[in-house]
Amino acid sequence: MKLYDSVRAPNPRRVRIFLREKGIEIPTVTVDLAAFEHREAAFAQVNPLRRTPALELDDGTVITESVAICRYFEEIHPHPVLFGRTPLEKALVEMWNRRAEFELFVPITHTFRHGHPGMAKHEVPQLAEWAEINRPKIMEGLALLNEQLSKTLFLAGDAFSIADITALCAIDFMKPTKTKVPDEMMSLLRWHQEVSSRPSALA
Repeated sequence: MKLYDSVRAPNPRRVRIFLREKGIEIPTVTVDLAAFEHREAAFAQVNPLRRTPALELDDGTVITESVAICRYFEEIHPHPVLFGRTPLEKALVEMWNRRAEFELFVPITHTFRHGHPGMAKHEVPQLAEWAEINRPKIMEGLALLNEQLSKTLFLAGDAFSIADITALCAIDFMKPTKTKVPDEMMSLLRWHQEVSSRPSALA
């Protein structure tokens, strides 16, 4: 098997962090997004949506979407558990992973893709107004996570999970949008410092 990866993009990083947490090493193929390698016909045969990451199995099956790839590895390498142990834990991890995606990751992505000059050739048409519309939504998402983390160690409870990986990648991806976690969101800052200190965060 091999993983089609892109170094600076947040979604492939989710998979790299997940694999590091699991202690899994697999061959990778780097797809240069800046050079538009993901738009080339060769990669389109791997993923018609022309996005990374993509996991190609030995039988030729291709799995795309970062969480789907992580779920596959959770099944074949169940320890350490990153999707929850009990039915309730699994539901809470799913809930907070989705919230981290839709309430934070998505508005950050829109702000970046429609507001960063370097994305003008990637996001056509690039709508600056849409970037500004999404900026307040980032703050709302951060506030949601901060409130949860004032009550729990990690997003879905007492154990590190895929939800924390998603939120970490989202928050770190705020940098090119010139947005940061407000100083008053102390619970979120505490959590971010803790998860950023994990060896996997360097992936």
